[in-house]
Amino acid sequence: MHQKAPVPKRTLGQKTEDRLMKFILDEPIRVGEKIPNEYELTELFKVGRSTVREAVKGLVSRGVLEVRRGDGTYVISTSYMENDVLGFGSVQDKYQLAMDLFEVRLMFEPEIVMLACKNATEEQIKEAERLCKEVEDLYKQGIDHIYKDIEFHCYLAKLSGNVVVERLLPVINTAVVTFANITYRSLKEETLTTHREIVNSLKKRDAVGARCAMIMHLTYNRQVIVELLEERKKKKNI
Repeated sequence: MHQKAPVPKRTLGQKTEDRLMKFILDEPIRVGEKIPNEYELTELFKVGRSTVREAVKGLVSRGVLEVRRGDGTYVISTSYMENDVLGFGSVQDKYQLAMDLFEVRLMFEPEIVMLACKNATEEQIKEAERLCKEVEDLYKQGIDHIYKDIEFHCYLAKLSGNVVVERLLPVINTAVVTFANITYRSLKEETLTTHREIVNSLKKRDAVGARCAMIMHLTYNRQVIVELLEERKKKKNI
């Protein structure tokens, strides 16, 4: 009889990482705001500096925090990259990562919704419509919509009926989180409109319409990322 492998014990730094994340959410410390400095965190959590550094590093790798030398540590997202199996969270340049992910998404997401138009059942399309509405409601209320947005995109991928596409869901998850983190609600109307168009095309079994709506959805994201990259280049040249 095989023995179960022992579950590795979590380090104090990992436990402190969880506490720091909870602190950020409970305060709340919003995206763009600075967290307390290292000394304040050691006092708050009653741990040493090395433990605080490990916790901060963990949240940086998950895309939650960004350390700005000489300025402090800022919240750049309130969502974990929980399914980051490909290690995108460790990529330092999030803007270039977003652009690279866009190129990958453009390769397959428009085709995914075309397959969904062909293979999805009526019940599945109704579920996609429900998820679309939930994303819209959260967005309009100013509530963090990222996980529901991920659920919507992943559900569209499942409707393709392609088992390989389902294995690619972690890529979609990371892409949605990355886009949302760096554009942070600047694409509200565009997102809601294109989501609706995708669902409406599904209901009509309009594969070309769904494909065009997804391309437009991704293109809006790309335009914002290009603008952010240009602004960053200008700042570096000043």
